[in-house]
Amino acid sequence: MATHHHDTTEHKIGTMDITEQKKTFAGFIRFATWVAILSILVLIFMALVNS
Repeated sequence: MATHHHDTTEHKIGTMDITEQKKTFAGFIRFATWVAILSILVLIFMALVNS
């Protein structure tokens, strides 16, 4: 069997750098907002032209 060696260190809450995760989440929220707005505009347009 293979032996696994892990360097264990004490985890300290709040010490991880999460700037990339914050940027990714902000980009996702921005994208989702634009998709929602575009969808609503398309539905309004379709209602106005009686599609």
